[in-house]
Order: sequence, then C-alpha cells, then structure tokens
Amino acid sequence: RRQRHMCIRDRSKGVLGECGKRGGYMELCNFDKTLVDTVYKFASVSLCPNVAGQLTVDLMVKPPVEGDDSFESYTSEVNELFGSLQKRAALVAEMLNSLEGVTCNPPQGAMYAFPQITLSAKVVAAAEAAGMAPDAFYATELLEATGICVVPGSGFGQREGTYHYRTTFLPAAEKMELVTKLMTKFHAEFMDKYR
Repeated sequence: RRQRHMCIRDRSKGVLGECGKRGGYMELCNFDKTLVDTVYKFASVSLCPNVAGQLTVDLMVKPPVEGDDSFESYTSEVNELFGSLQKRAALVAEMLNSLEGVTCNPPQGAMYAFPQITLSAKVVAAAEAAGMAPDAFYATELLEATGICVVPGSGFGQREGTYHYRTTFLPAAEKMELVTKLMTKFHAEFMDKYR
C-alpha cells in the first residue's frame, strides 16, 4: 500500500515577507477519492485569493530559473530580504533575552518570536482586577504605552501558570531599532511598577 501524505504550502509567510498576499496550495496523495473530493468541494466554497495572491503562489512554485531575464534580480532580492529578516530576527531575540524575566529562542522559520515572560503576583492581581489574562494585560499596556501590538500567548494554549506573547520582526530594518528601544523602555517601567 502506498504511503498517504498531504502537502500544504502558504504564500503569506514566505521569505519575501509579504504578509497579506494570501494564497497557497494543498495536495493530497494516495487518499480515498471520496475524501479528496470532499476536501476539494470544501476548499472550492472558500473565498478566492486576490490576483496578487494568486500570482505570488505561481512565483512561489515556479520561481525564475537560471537563464530567465529576471533570475539575477529575483535571486538578489530574495537573498537581500532573507538576510534582512535574519538580522531582524537576531536583533529582536537579543533584545527580548536582555529584558528582565524574559526568555526567547531565536526565531528559525516563522516571522515571529514567542518569548516567555515571568510576571509578578502584582501583575497577575492587576490583570485579574481588569478581567484579563496576565499576558493580555501586559500586551494591552504595551500597546497603550508604545503603539506596539503583540499577541498574548494565552490565545495559543500555553501551559497553565506560564505567560508568553507573540511578536514579529517584520517592521523595516531602519525601524527595528526604535521598536526595540520602545519595548525595552516599556518593559523596564512595567516591571518596576509591579514589583
């Protein structure tokens, strides 16, 4: 019997970092035809990606090859963008790991960092009084103080008693230094306030 496998590829989180360019594909191999037909029917009733999303999927599965007019410029642009994303990921992870009570593994694939944050009993109490999860409270305070939006880890099914948030390193390289300074300043003030 042949091995069944499913391949799913999403364009919106590719190396070009073009969030919003929605599109992707799914391939089912060696599954029962009834299941494949049902999945296809379900997928067909969904909204279709916009033209730009469809074009980027085509580019994703058929990038320029050596000898194409656009090969050199495409390769150069992808390498430059990928290098910039790697530098920004390292900058964000380094900044997060320098913060009191924060640990973060270096991002290795997605465009997100997912640091764990240790919050005091005073933060937990303030969050409960506000009717919020502690990490949601931190995220809301960060947003109000700096305009920086992070996603509370409580929405990702984190382990009970642990707190996280998800942040990205997609802002342009020239803006990342300001973002890291704002986050560092906010974090120090927040931790002092709730000692």
